[in-house]
Amino acid sequence: MEFNHYIGVDVSKNTLDFAVNANGQIISQFKCENHKKGITQLIKQMRKLPGFKITKAVFCMEFTGIYNNYLVDYLLGAKSSIWMETALRIKQSQGMTRGKSDVIDAVRIADYAYTFRDKIRLWTPTREELKKLRLLITMRDRLVNSITRFKVSAKENQEFSSKEFQKLESRLTKNSITAMKKDLASVDQQIKELVKKDPHLNELFQLMTSVTGVGPVVAVNILVTTDEFKKFETPAQFACYSGVAPFEHTSGKSIRGRSRVSHLANKKIKTLLNLAARAAITAKGELREYYLRKVAQGKNKMSVLNAIRNKIIQRIFCVIKRGTPYQKNYLNPLA
Repeated sequence: MEFNHYIGVDVSKNTLDFAVNANGQIISQFKCENHKKGITQLIKQMRKLPGFKITKAVFCMEFTGIYNNYLVDYLLGAKSSIWMETALRIKQSQGMTRGKSDVIDAVRIADYAYTFRDKIRLWTPTREELKKLRLLITMRDRLVNSITRFKVSAKENQEFSSKEFQKLESRLTKNSITAMKKDLASVDQQIKELVKKDPHLNELFQLMTSVTGVGPVVAVNILVTTDEFKKFETPAQFACYSGVAPFEHTSGKSIRGRSRVSHLANKKIKTLLNLAARAAITAKGELREYYLRKVAQGKNKMSVLNAIRNKIIQRIFCVIKRGTPYQKNYLNPLA
């Protein structure tokens, strides 16, 4: 689809900055409050631009969670096109830049959208069930982090506090941790029920958890991150996104570094895949045997673990594509 206007939007909690690019030139800039009334009034002004049709315009923006909601809802209702892009991709496309402000960022996003218009990736709205699942996962993460902080803080204070204070802190901390663990169990139950009630989510969940090492927490996080496997076409793409795909580090004959993974990754998913890999090597099966064999050969343990993380990703995508659970003792009938 061809567009007449490429609009860059810098999204913040309170305001939205717009820059309109037509034929490679910034022809206008707008700013409004980040609420329904402000957006409605701004689009009315934008419609006055020569040749402007909202159905022939694409709005490019970075994903900022809930701060996008008002604008996205309006654009969907107006049947306009939305392009969600990562901040890193936009930044890397611009080379060395100086200065930063909401106005400048909007211009840069608009220029990016026009420059890479042949590689446009239009955004489609996430299903309501997945939105609810994302909110529950966010809530779960906050509870887990809070419990960890309470435990660590109490342990550190033991070395520098009086026994009287230690007893007081222990009692209060215990009550708080108990309450948060109860809330955590409630959230886990709601996640379980939400997945079970939705046929598609439940099918994907069952397929993923059939892979050795993939537990419920890993499965639901990958479901949300991949948008039910719509965002990534291949396991290699997801491995790269997760920071577990090794990249070659060589140059001519003088530089022969070992392959390394990129630090530009989704750290949360990388951590969860690491937990999945560690769970896999403690369970009986081929992944444990692979790990022990490679370590016995003198391979670096972390490199072997990373290979297992990649194997797990491959298996997850395989069962999703095939639509059947992973078979641990599969024998090829044609062999």
